[in-house]
Amino acid sequence: MDRLVKPDVKEVEMIFEKTDEKCSATFRLTNLMHAMAVAVSLTTTNPSSPFSIDIPLSTIPPLSSSTYTISLSHLSDNGRLFSTAPESVAVVTSMLLAGKSHNCDDLRRLFLKPGPHVFNDAVIPVSIVGPHFAEFLISNHIPRSRSLLHKAISRCPPSQLTDLLTYAVECGNAESVAVLIDAGADSNSKDSNGKSLVPLAIRAGNEINVVKVLLASGCVIENKVDLVLHEAAAANRVDLMRLLFEFIGEDDADVDSVNHEGRTPIHVAALHGHVDVIRYCVSMRGNPNVVDRKGWTPLHCAASEGQLGAVESLLAECGCDAKRAVDREGKTAFAIAMENGHVELGDLLHWGDVLFRAARVGDVHGMASCLTVGGADVNGRDQNGWTALHWAALKGKVKSVEVLIDNGAEVDPVDEVGYTPLRCAVESGHLQVALFLVARGSCATLDTIKASKGLFAPPRLLDSFDRFYFALLVDNILVFVII
Repeated sequence: MDRLVKPDVKEVEMIFEKTDEKCSATFRLTNLMHAMAVAVSLTTTNPSSPFSIDIPLSTIPPLSSSTYTISLSHLSDNGRLFSTAPESVAVVTSMLLAGKSHNCDDLRRLFLKPGPHVFNDAVIPVSIVGPHFAEFLISNHIPRSRSLLHKAISRCPPSQLTDLLTYAVECGNAESVAVLIDAGADSNSKDSNGKSLVPLAIRAGNEINVVKVLLASGCVIENKVDLVLHEAAAANRVDLMRLLFEFIGEDDADVDSVNHEGRTPIHVAALHGHVDVIRYCVSMRGNPNVVDRKGWTPLHCAASEGQLGAVESLLAECGCDAKRAVDREGKTAFAIAMENGHVELGDLLHWGDVLFRAARVGDVHGMASCLTVGGADVNGRDQNGWTALHWAALKGKVKSVEVLIDNGAEVDPVDEVGYTPLRCAVESGHLQVALFLVARGSCATLDTIKASKGLFAPPRLLDSFDRFYFALLVDNILVFVII
């Protein structure tokens, strides 16, 4: 005897409905015996199964059929159970003597006793199908769910498969992405803005494998639309940027491509404070000084958000001249930082060091910008205690000296070892600067005159005086102004 009952299905398929998070399906068993009733025991093969059967113990009269319902509720509470072996219903039967009634306890005792009277009639696989169950598998990252997902999407049309693919990309489920593409989902689908799935994958913060699967499937990237480098920069994903450069090619993947605001990936990285991205873009020949539609450089962007690391990185890449760049409203990065309350960036972004450089080289226009636009402290000091006036005097830049004093520079600031700008000019042999400083109120000390090395009175003439206001040679005539 092969079996006592026959199922009407080879597999029970349950369509999961997301609205009430439960599903059920029915199947029939027919008693094949002509003269004897059959006892039936139905159990699920997984002891911790989330499934339930409405009539686990029953009797079927001869040549009759009975209908059974298997149900699943609260799928979200039982998701991890699907990582085990696929579910199925075990159908166990036994013949019953005619003319005797049997209650549930009788049937339970009957099946508890092993022996030849018990038949393992059938094992009916149970599967859940439909897009809602597919979404559940995708979003919960159920381990080893490839076969479950294959079954779940078996009835889905191509458009539904593509919608599920978008969902899988958002969830960062690389395995599901691969399964759906293999099943016929369109990996070149676009969103309402015409963007491909790759920027969506990057924005979702996905592992790199999702992007790799999409690219391997033939997903086409239009960089001007997809702005994948901008997306990767915003997500701080240098690994994805490397992959995209490799896939698109360095010539086609323009590191200085701009978005609708005229911003490059470096702008975006600066805005978010992503230092590694800034360095990588610069290493790929990205321009850290390019301006957007507002006239902002990446340094402006970093300053606006108080991104200290990005500011430091950009200054290292661009040099101090980047501080001089002004936007369309004439604002420097320093001004932007102060407007947004990022006073902690003041020391980095103020134009003191730029002012020193301009003073040294005689860049009068640059000095004026530093003082009027950049907010540089005209009396600010460097690590040696020197002001910009010290540097201008040392280098003999009369125009620089004039601009500095006209803008409020102290005439006789003293450094850590007692040097004034006048002494710097004297020791460097810059007569015109020395004359100008004296004319603007600088006071020559005895040390200054002794340091003149011939520019001023010979040392032997100085011993008879305690202090000079100034002494110098004019047209080879020694002039003393004694105090």
